[in-house]
Amino acid sequence: MRRAFVTGGSGFVGRGLLEGLAARGVPAVALARSDAAAAACAGRGARVVRGDLDDEGLLAGAMQGCDVVFHCAAHVVEWDDPAIFNRVNVEGTARVLAAARQAGVARLVHVSTEATLVGGGPIVQADETRALPERPLGMYPASKAAAERLVRDAAAGLHTVIVRPRFVWGAGDTSLLPQIMEAVRTGRFKWISGGRHLTSTCHVRNLIEGMLLAAERGARGEAYFLTDGPPVEFRKFLGDLLATQGFRIGDANISRGVAGVVAAVGEAVGKLSSYRWRPPITRMTLKLFGEEVTVRDDRARRELGYVGRVSREEGLDELRRARAATVS
Repeated sequence: MRRAFVTGGSGFVGRGLLEGLAARGVPAVALARSDAAAAACAGRGARVVRGDLDDEGLLAGAMQGCDVVFHCAAHVVEWDDPAIFNRVNVEGTARVLAAARQAGVARLVHVSTEATLVGGGPIVQADETRALPERPLGMYPASKAAAERLVRDAAAGLHTVIVRPRFVWGAGDTSLLPQIMEAVRTGRFKWISGGRHLTSTCHVRNLIEGMLLAAERGARGEAYFLTDGPPVEFRKFLGDLLATQGFRIGDANISRGVAGVVAAVGEAVGKLSSYRWRPPITRMTLKLFGEEVTVRDDRARRELGYVGRVSREEGLDELRRARAATVS
């Protein structure tokens, strides 16, 4: 890998990737939409190009001289206007692919998600042979599944590889963990039917390990799940995760059936408001966090040499130390 181009470099995953590239001595070029994003990328050693995913010409120019593109940018929220999901996650991916072909990039690694499987039945010990559902449940899963199809179709003329982490976590999380903390702080958090189901997880540095390996060894047009290893009880892991930040999750509980009704009604009201009103829970979230979601990473370990070097306990210890440093 001589030089890498990174979208979403200021996000949780992107920041970790830029640090990983810098540690390897690989120069990186990062796309940034704002001053804050530019500063976050530059602070991790990247050369910054200001712009966004809407400008294919700018993307192609910025990719010149790069042999790998890491497409991390995405609209990752629970609820929003479908047009925004489509513009960022689908059309944005199409432009990144077209720009990479124009620039003569050798390989592209696309960061996807296990959420692409939502709507196709229980996600239990799923592997890469599991087909994407024809109609994914939820706007985020649908847009990411559409993006995956574009990436696979592009493999005829570009060496594309897809990575699918499940439940990305770790120090520096600016996405999922803060949302859960806010829900607990405001009393909105409830366990779904006790929360005793299993979940797979993927520490952010394990994801970066897998992404770098995918760029070097991933099979053309193929996908790889990435995890921390064997599944863990969702309630225990989330409780341990929040405890590192000084939060204790109570025992407030709602049955899966009641939560399903709340989600369906909430989504109907949200649509009537032209997506301005956010439901308290969506069917997508109920599927991803209210029941077992476990995936297998055997293929990544076999074909990529993926290890997943950061254990859950190591990651939790790191979070405890990071919090202690901020409060001392």
